[in-house]
Amino acid sequence: MQWDILATILLTATIQSLFGVGVLLFGTPILLVLGYDFITALTILLPISLTINLLQVSKDYRYIQWPFYRQILTLSIPCVVLCLLLVTTLKLNIGSIVGLFLIVAALKSVYGPFNRCIESLVRYERIYFTVMGIVHGLTNLGGSLLTAMIHSKPYDKDQTRATTAVSYGTFALFQLITLSMSLGPSAIATSTTALYMAVGVSMFLATELLLYSKMSTERYRTTFAAFLFLSGTALIFKSLFIR
Repeated sequence: MQWDILATILLTATIQSLFGVGVLLFGTPILLVLGYDFITALTILLPISLTINLLQVSKDYRYIQWPFYRQILTLSIPCVVLCLLLVTTLKLNIGSIVGLFLIVAALKSVYGPFNRCIESLVRYERIYFTVMGIVHGLTNLGGSLLTAMIHSKPYDKDQTRATTAVSYGTFALFQLITLSMSLGPSAIATSTTALYMAVGVSMFLATELLLYSKMSTERYRTTFAAFLFLSGTALIFKSLFIR
């Protein structure tokens, strides 16, 4: 067990336990900075991300917004699989664009023009869900677009997290299946992976008890907006400074 990876998991698992995303969104750039390659980062982080999402879905499945999730299945997932198969040969740097979009989404409630901008973008949902799948398959940044879309919906905190978790968990599931087919199951199913997953589960249980259960919907939405802003800033930083 690597201590730098462990510290990354402790931080990002806490974030994902609150918002449904975080292990991949923040863990990927952190591990890249620490010197791990993209595929290695995926094999470490995907099982943890999926495990946390499964726990969230099992607890709050009643709050899943099924019309939203159906579009994830039909429009986003095929693009995730196809683009992940290309990820070792095709490299795109779109982090700064996605980052700016997230900052606009985070500030939409305090600045009218930003709100109108977001409403106009998410109105074209079929295109948006397709682009989300492409972005996630190529860069692992699709969770940022997912959270921005869900933040534009009038969901309460349980609906927000449950819908995010089932969508993001499905991303992770199909990524794991694709990697297992291309790299072999032994590249993912290791004893070290099981230990990291146990750490992620522990952080979920602690966060659920100490933080999530005590947050009102209003406070959750405010915190979620701050999370979007932080995500956007982090993606711009990754795009500019991490190669």
